[in-house]
Amino acid sequence: MSKGLRRREFLTTAAAAIATQASTSVPALPGAKTHGSRGEARLFPGCCAYSYLKHFNTGAMTMESFIQKAVELDAHSVDITTYWLKSAEPEYLNSLRHLAFKNGVAFSGIAIRTEMCQGGGAIRAEEVRRIHQWVDATQALGASHIRVFGGNLPEGVSENQGIEWVAETMKPACEYAAKFGITLGIENHGGITARALAVLEILHRVDSPYAGVNLDIANFEAKTDEEMYSDIRACVPYATHAHIRDVFGATKRPIDLDRAWRLFADSGYKGYMSVEYEADEDPSTGVPKLMEKIKTLCRKYSSA
Repeated sequence: MSKGLRRREFLTTAAAAIATQASTSVPALPGAKTHGSRGEARLFPGCCAYSYLKHFNTGAMTMESFIQKAVELDAHSVDITTYWLKSAEPEYLNSLRHLAFKNGVAFSGIAIRTEMCQGGGAIRAEEVRRIHQWVDATQALGASHIRVFGGNLPEGVSENQGIEWVAETMKPACEYAAKFGITLGIENHGGITARALAVLEILHRVDSPYAGVNLDIANFEAKTDEEMYSDIRACVPYATHAHIRDVFGATKRPIDLDRAWRLFADSGYKGYMSVEYEADEDPSTGVPKLMEKIKTLCRKYSSA
């Protein structure tokens, strides 16, 4: 974002964008890393390892078999949820990289758990150190994106203070990631990142081309569906990766996926639209159904 962009100007314009109905074309927010026009959108179907949470937890699936499953699903990419990696050692990561290459599957990135909204400089410094380690692992995999979490706002702490803590943690992490061409995407995942305006303010303070939003279209904690679509719309210009479900997380109301895809297409988004399946149906049958919806919409709205 522009170094000269004043906070009040940024927040005023961002708030106006969020308030605008999502059915209109997406405006370029000040400093937004816009992707282009609708005709330039490149939308590719992917799959998050987290979609197979039940299978990983029982040992029925490994990261190797997940990559093979992505081939069966005709996914262009996989998002590696690191909770189930056997190791972060280079030899193991190199083996996964080779397996994915031999099967024509790209890594859209990796997903790690972080808690950046914490008081105490030493605690945040430790979070930065951990992110650095995962940047090294991402480099070994040959990926270019890491999903991070902001974390929960501690009791009695103002939102402004929490945003500052997250930015203070994410900024040096992005500086290190930039050395390898790796981007950190902060996910809208409750806590300090429950709404679009806070996410955008964090990015404004980090002020790095290697920072963006890992945009989960189901995750905003909005009161109405219209507010959900408006928050999605406000964050799309900053999206560096997308997680897709077909129901809103809190209400379980159906998401109009075609409407969501139009928002990404209107922004000219170029990137992966990755299944993150969390419904009660077994992933063996639930994931393919959602993947088919995603593939159909990517064909409809992508120029690629």
